[in-house]
Amino acid sequence: MSSIKPSAHLAEVRYEIRGALTRRARDMEAAGKPIIKLNIGNPGRYGFTTPAHLREAIAGHLGESEAYGHEQGLEEAREAIVAQQAARGAAGVDVEHVFIGNGVSELIDISLRALLQPGDEVLLPSPDYPLWSAATILNDGSPRYYRCLAENGHLPDPDEIDALVGPRTRALVLINPNNPTGAVYTRALLERIVEVARKHNLLLLCDEIYDEILYDGTPFQPLAAVAGDHPCVSFGGLSKVHRACGYRVGWMSLSGSKTRVAEYRDALQLLAALRLCANVTAQWAVRPALLDKPTIGELTAPGGRLHEARRIILENVAASPYLDVVAPGGAIYAFPWIRADAIPHFDDTAFALRLLEEEEVLVVPGTSFNLHASRHLRLTLLPEPAQLAEVFARIDRVLARMAAEGRPAASAVA
Repeated sequence: MSSIKPSAHLAEVRYEIRGALTRRARDMEAAGKPIIKLNIGNPGRYGFTTPAHLREAIAGHLGESEAYGHEQGLEEAREAIVAQQAARGAAGVDVEHVFIGNGVSELIDISLRALLQPGDEVLLPSPDYPLWSAATILNDGSPRYYRCLAENGHLPDPDEIDALVGPRTRALVLINPNNPTGAVYTRALLERIVEVARKHNLLLLCDEIYDEILYDGTPFQPLAAVAGDHPCVSFGGLSKVHRACGYRVGWMSLSGSKTRVAEYRDALQLLAALRLCANVTAQWAVRPALLDKPTIGELTAPGGRLHEARRIILENVAASPYLDVVAPGGAIYAFPWIRADAIPHFDDTAFALRLLEEEEVLVVPGTSFNLHASRHLRLTLLPEPAQLAEVFARIDRVLARMAAEGRPAASAVA
């Protein structure tokens, strides 16, 4: 009998953050080797805890969480999201234009499924968070990438975005603050990007899951406030700012002219209804998360754990003869690169494998984020700062050996 063949769509889908390198790391752990993991942005795995008042809100509503909820989410949770969006200057957002999902990941898929016809294009940043590329492909769309180069501070060029728009382009995706680079977009830059979207009638999709994780006074500018009456979907959630990844609570708010977004809003509601509802229990944490005193600032301020981790990374990169980096203004990652003058021939996947095998450190190569010919690595800021200092000692040891050898490593992942 013939084997069961998977969908042909999957041949183009990659998610190396939990891919071959991670599987190799698990094998090594099973053999008794301690692996330092810098591959995932999962605060709970690094000793961070969800604020106590969010846990208490959930515990106090367990008896009200046993039935299916509204397909768009609990009304009180959506009201809190509306209040947040109104305070940020978003136009036209009410409870009927807010959708709560099982994390932003589910909502990214729904937002594209409601929009795309086969062959439609979506403009995505390179590097991107690879779920955006995967969701585009799985919904019969085609990713088209605009560059966010290190020499430009990992910020996009609006003129390049404009030039990439074709007759089948339907949407423009922004990730701000950015994963994997930590770049934070200025209002002036966002205004120019909105002009491109208006010119070509593109739906704006802005992943703002790291919206309050900012360093050294870097301001965050929500896209919806800049977009005004132009259709815009803004994504947020509990996972990062509130260290509650396992709760699986994300949301998207649809702003802009209600006339222009009406059909799209109805399509989103249909898809939301088909999956019945998001996890009801954890939605009770949304209101206190958004309306009570913020808790992330103590971690991102000078002396806070995330700020110190970032400082350790920047200091160690500056001290390395092999590395360079754009200082992240936000989010929980750094995206350093290996300098071409130090190691001319470089394969980021081969290096990541070698770092794992020789020094027991797991990182994600830049090519995993749809970045062509990458010399980058993504490192999470979540480990203890002292452990990050040790990681850089190990990275430099491998790079020193590579420089001495004067040749590229083989790139096959075991």
